[in-house]
Formats: sequence, C-alpha cells, structure tokens
Amino acid sequence: MLQLQVIRDHKEQIITALKKRNIDALPLLENILDLDENRRSLQAKLDNTLAESNKLSKEIGMLFKSGKAQEANVLKEKTGVLKEESKTLNEALSSKAEELQALLYQIPNIPHESVPAGSSEEDNEEIFKEGEIPALVENALPHWELAKKFDIIDFELGVKIAGAGFPVYKGKGARLQRALISYFLDKNTEAGYTEMQVPHLVNEASGYGTGQLPDKEGQMYHVGADDLYLIPTAEVPVTNIFRDEILNEKDFPIRYTAYTPCFRREAGSYGAHVRGLNRLHQFDKVEIVRVEHPEKSYQALDGMVEHIKNILRELKLPYRILRLCGGDLGFTAALTFDFEVFSTAQDRWLEISSVSNFETYQANRLKLRYKDENGKSQLAHTLNGSSLALPRVLAAILENYQTEDGIEIPEVLRPYTGFDRIG
Repeated sequence: MLQLQVIRDHKEQIITALKKRNIDALPLLENILDLDENRRSLQAKLDNTLAESNKLSKEIGMLFKSGKAQEANVLKEKTGVLKEESKTLNEALSSKAEELQALLYQIPNIPHESVPAGSSEEDNEEIFKEGEIPALVENALPHWELAKKFDIIDFELGVKIAGAGFPVYKGKGARLQRALISYFLDKNTEAGYTEMQVPHLVNEASGYGTGQLPDKEGQMYHVGADDLYLIPTAEVPVTNIFRDEILNEKDFPIRYTAYTPCFRREAGSYGAHVRGLNRLHQFDKVEIVRVEHPEKSYQALDGMVEHIKNILRELKLPYRILRLCGGDLGFTAALTFDFEVFSTAQDRWLEISSVSNFETYQANRLKLRYKDENGKSQLAHTLNGSSLALPRVLAAILENYQTEDGIEIPEVLRPYTGFDRIG
C-alpha cells in the first residue's frame, strides 16, 4: 500500500509510473486526496472540540472548589454538548478513515524504473536464457501421458476424491515429489535461509498484510465458518511473521524458507494449456522470503535470482528469465523476474518461479518497520520468490528426461529419491 504522504508529495510521478500498468490513476488519487483533506479537517475539529471540553472540565473543577456550583453547572451543560459533538465527529472520522483505507487498497505498487511498458505477457522482456533443449525420442509424450504410462500420477483418482486440479502422486511419483521438496529446502538452507514450518491457513489480516486481499479474494479458498483462508503461497504466512513488528538495522538481512501446499481456485482457467500439472488447485511449493534494508533490497533480489539459476543448472533444465512488463506485473510488486523452463514434449515454456521486490508496499500494510541509526522508524523492504514451485518442474523433468524405455532422474536428485530411473 502506498503511503499517503508519498501520494501527497509525488502525485504526478505516481500517475506517470502507473501508466506502465495501463492505469489512469488520476481520478482515484484525486479522490483519495480529497478524502484525506476531509479526514484531516474532521480530525482538527475533533481535536479542538476535545481541547475545549478539557479546558471547560478544568474550569468546572475550579468553580466547584470555589463554591460557584451554579456557574459550574452551566459549563457542565456545555461539556455535554461538546461530548455529543465529539461522538458525532468520531463516528464521521472513523467512517472517512475506512473509506480512505478501502481506496488506498485499490492502488497497485509503483513499478520500478526498469519495468518495461506493456499490456500482457507478450510484452515481457527476456533477459537471460541458459541450457540445451534436449532432443527427445520419436513420439515423445507429454507428462500427463508419461504419468499414466508409468502409474506415478493419477489425475482421474484426484477428480474422484476432490475434483479436477487435485492429482494423486503414487509410488515413485510421490517419492520424486518428496525428493524435490527436500532438495529445494536443502539448497535454500545452505544459502543462509532459515527453514520455517507455518500454518496453511491464515486470517483476514494476514491476507491484507501481503496484498492477497482484497485484490485476489476470488482466487482464494475461504473457510467461512472460521473466517480463514487457505494459503495461495507460503509468502503469506511467512511474511506475516513480521506484521506489527519493529526491527533493528542489525537484524538485516532476514532470510526464511518454507515448504507448504498451496491452494488456488484458478477461476476461469480452461483449455489445453492447463492439462496435467500445468495448472492445479492444490500444489506444493518451496518459498524464499527476505526482509531487507531499503538500500540493499535490489542487491538481495539479484542474489535470489542467482540462487534459483544455480538450482536449475544443477537440475540441468533449460530455462529463461523474463522481466515482467507493467501490464503483467503483480499488484503488489515493484519488479518481478519470472523463471520459465522449457517443456520439450509440449514445445512450450512453463513458468516455475516468480521473484519479486515489493519495496515498502507490503511493509506499509504490515506496519513492518525498523529503527534506523538515528532511532527513527522506517519501512523495511520485503521480497519473495518460488524456489521452486513443484508441478511444472516435475512436468519438465518427466518430459525432458524421458527415454525410449523410461525416465531418467536428474543426478542431483538421486541421493534423495533412492533410484535413478522410472520405468
């Protein structure tokens, strides 16, 4: 969430920056500033009313001590009127504050200066590509056919139990899934990230804190009886560890990693591009989250990108990195790099990670601050990335490592799986 003071001081710059997202922010910002003026006017009136009431209360006390009860009672009537005025002003002020907050939630983050303009994923900028695309055997199969052939993932059984988008992993498929989770966590902890186990449900405040609410409310599973939400990513519970916290500069950098299942409704997702593991309602993901000093957050972002590059190199999967354009940038992100692996059997790129810097956007919602060297409270920067999302990594392994008589296991995973091939 953008700070009100920033909007007041830099309205024109924000309007220009949000044009990269194809948003005309002028009407919304003017509405916010008008509401803020109204709110501050109400606050001034309330402060004056309370000050006058306090002054009269002191005078009443002195009059009673002096035996001037009649004069004191006259003033008491005035304080009664002032109390009613204060109550009315308080209610109006609370209403304006809620209205203002709701409008502030509608403004996305300001894109970083390096974000290219554009309206859709076609306008994203490829900035890096690495790895050889393997030459597959004749009549190579997509992963959903391989999963059926070798009986390692059962999509139809998942439909029976829950519905489409909830696959059942079996035998070596389940062991490969578990191997990837352990491998990702080990790589992250070796890189200095502290492993965390966090709840898989969060409250509404947590959803608002990281920006999933109200922006993506329709994409989250809601448990109505308890007013809780199934997490769409570990980013939500891990980042909310720091909600309403004041850190010290010496606490930076803060680096956490967590494995969780993730739940997304993915409403409106249809077609061949969502077959098999390409898009699911429940999937596993290992996440990395950082809380950083503002001066070092982009250095941290570069480090996260290099970390994920190293994992994909070890898996020997061909991949590329995209810098997302303004039209494809997530609501809360200032800058995002997407990693995509190439699925040779499907002949297409599959997104497997997004790495983002949110700058102060989430921190302002979370009230996540730190004390600088002068003892002044400042907003921290938050970052997160998938390291990695499992379904499409698993799909790419199955497809790119297939042979005429089975599926090879990447060498780096064999100590985790206990086997070197499927089939």
